[in-house]
Order: sequence, then C-alpha cells, then structure tokens
Amino acid sequence: MFSKILVANRGEIAIRAFRAGYELGAKTVAVFPNEDRNSIHRQKADEAYLIGEEGHPVRAYLDVAEVVRVAKESGADAIYPGYGFLSENPDLARAAKDAGITFVGPPAEVLELAGNKVAALKAAKEAGVPVLKSSEPSKDLDELIAAADEIGFPIFAKAVAGGGGRGMRRVDTREALPEALQAAMREADAAFGDPTMFLEQAVLRPRHIEVQILADAEGNVIHLFERDCSIQRRHQKVIEIAPAPNLDEGIRQALYRDAVKFAKALNYVNAGTVEFLVDTVGERAGQHVFIEMNPRIQVEHTVTEEVTDVDLVQAQLRIASGETLADLGLSQETVQLKGAALQCRITTEDPANGFRPDVGKITGYRSAGGAGVRLDGGTVYSGAEISPHFDSMLVKLSCRGRDYPAAVARARRALAEFRIRGVSTNISFLQAVLDDKDFIAGNVATNFIDERPQLLKARVSADRGT
Repeated sequence: MFSKILVANRGEIAIRAFRAGYELGAKTVAVFPNEDRNSIHRQKADEAYLIGEEGHPVRAYLDVAEVVRVAKESGADAIYPGYGFLSENPDLARAAKDAGITFVGPPAEVLELAGNKVAALKAAKEAGVPVLKSSEPSKDLDELIAAADEIGFPIFAKAVAGGGGRGMRRVDTREALPEALQAAMREADAAFGDPTMFLEQAVLRPRHIEVQILADAEGNVIHLFERDCSIQRRHQKVIEIAPAPNLDEGIRQALYRDAVKFAKALNYVNAGTVEFLVDTVGERAGQHVFIEMNPRIQVEHTVTEEVTDVDLVQAQLRIASGETLADLGLSQETVQLKGAALQCRITTEDPANGFRPDVGKITGYRSAGGAGVRLDGGTVYSGAEISPHFDSMLVKLSCRGRDYPAAVARARRALAEFRIRGVSTNISFLQAVLDDKDFIAGNVATNFIDERPQLLKARVSADRGT
C-alpha cells in the first residue's frame, strides 16, 4: 500500500479519498489555490500545499506540472485524481509515471481511448457490444450535415472530448442542425479546448443505465451491478438509483456481460463505469446500446457502495498499489446486492431560473441524519462562501433501504430535514421529483423532467425534520 497519497481534487471527492487513505494507513496531501484556502478539504489532509496563480483557481487544479511538483516535494508515492479536473487526463498519468509516482487509475492509453467518444464507440463495436449509428468526427459543418442525412433524424450532436452534457445537443430537423452544431462547438471549445463533433442516432425515450466495474492488472474483471441515471436535466444526472428499478432480468444480465466484455477488450485496470441506453418504446424496446466509458470514479459511486458494502475508493487505491481482486476478497460470486439506494445531488442551482447556480454565504445549515442516510460534502457549513469558480454541488445525499420504496421514503424524509439558508438550492425540486407517482413506482426515463415542467417550480414546504 502507498505511504502518502496526493489527491488532485477538491471538495467532497477529495475528502472521500482522504478518508479512504487514512483507513488504509496512508498519509494524505491536499492541494488548493488561493481561492480555496478556506475549503474543508484542505483541513482534512495531513498536509496541504498552495498551487496556482491567484485569480485562476480552476487552472490551478488543471496544472499537471504543478500537481506533480507538489507530489514530488511532499514525498507522495501516489496521485489520486477523483472525478472531473485531471481524472481522465492521460498527460497526468504519463507525468506521474515519469516521476516514479503511481497514478490511481487506468493506463494513459486507456484514458486516451475512453476519453475520445468516437474511438470508444469503435472499440465497443469491435468487441461485439451494440452501438448506435454514428458519424466520423469532424470540425466541418458540411461534412457533419451530410453525415446527418445518412443517419437520419432525430440525432445527437456530441463533442468528441465532451462530458457532463456539455457540447451536446439533440437535433430533430435538418434545418436546426447548423445552428445547433455551431453552439455545441463553441461550448465544447470553451470547456475542453476541442470543438470536434460527431453525430449519433438518437434514442427517443431511453433509460440511462451504467454498470460499475473493477479490474486488476492481471486481467480479472467483475461488475458491481448497475445504477439507473435516467433522472437528468440537460443531460446531467440529478438522481441515481441502485439497482435500476423495474429492469427486466434478461436486460440486466446482458448489460453486465457487455460491460465486462468491453473492459476486458480494453485491458482495463482499476474502477470504471460502462454506460448504456436502454430503449423503452417502439420495436427496439428492451434493446441496449453502449454510449461511453468513464475511466474513473463516478459522482454516484456512493449508491453502489451502499448496496454492495464495497469501498470503491479503497479498491481503487489497493488495485493501483498492485493488489488483485482476490487480494481484496472480491469475485463475481462474493459481491452481493443488498437492498436499494438512491443519491440526490443537492446543489445551489435554482430550477425555476433555468438551474442557474447561486453564489454567496451560507447563513444557516442543518443537515439530515439517522439510519440509512449518508452525506458526502465538502463546501457546505454555516458561514461557507459559495464560489462562482467551481461546480454548484453542495452535498450528496445517499439513502438506502431494504428495497426501492424504502429507499425513496428515507430520501424524502432526509430532504425534509435539510435547512440551508443564504443561497438558493434545488431541494424543493428534488422533493417534487421524489413525490411524483411515476418516480415512486420506478417508471423513469431520460425525458422524465422534460415531461414534467411543473417540477421546476415546485415549492414543497414541509417542516417535518428534526
């Protein structure tokens, strides 16, 4: 096991990694720009180092050379990237290796393949995993428009280097395509420095289901069941559920087989997520297609941990240090599903105002608690200043129960206990979703929120908390 781990991230995922490292007996190192000097993650590590130039906090977390410099200076023998920032950056993986430091994640060549959506689709097709019709990547509008005519409408325009719903547009007609492509290109160039796009056949009312996998360096791969991530707004996940409710067992097993098959074809190592769409309407109902692989830990990994009792972050660290799945006591037979869990992402966004993030000082904070309630946060406490520089996430609320209805009931209760004052939050919106009869019944698809605009203006007020 490593002696000292630098976590190249901030907020709740940094704290999550520090806790995992502490339990494994490792010292921990935090990095922070000047704007994050009061962040909780800085205080949770054994050591903390200032990085970057004042006024450019995001750039500081994206600086490979600076992260490696601090790792060497602090004597860290591993770098843990979390999610976002440098987590899928092959340059960090290579720079760490060149410095004699272990990167906690898959090899650089796998990061490059998985990070390029077109290359990942090609690899999935070669592995015998079903995919949608798609175009070659291009920056040329005329080429992309011609490809759209071959695929047919509706289609999705997607940034090759995209993620988190950025650089992505659904286009229903040929007339709307040029404007949509130009907007997506601008967004992708600003977010990822690459405006290259590709087009993909649209699935009209799918479920978005992802399979968690773990793989060691000896070629052993297991799945840890699935998560339903269908509750989304603007292609960004809002609520995640494990396992997926009302999913046909045949489809479930097919997803597991294809996820493991794809990971083996890539010679994948460490934790990752293979994402699929499952058709719910028409003649393709029940069929699934691969959409992408995330070669890192996911925001929603907490629900998988709750239903399997497997610490995924510790597993990442131990696999990176050279241990096998057998060393971790894990095999496909030993990983058991226990109950159900769901995660709600509590943010400073105002759903009634286009989910615009709010900033300011939290003047009052009271959180939920009790049996089956887990909180993962890194920027939320009374007096905390919410910065405009970073993601709007305040805290992840994960609730588990013996079955899906019990987990939903617990999450409804937990949301009612929260009190956050000083900034806008999406709590009322989350409560409205959890009160929806179709959500309670587990009838979800990616257009769930779009079909229910009333959820965005919900003002659920129930002072039932403690």
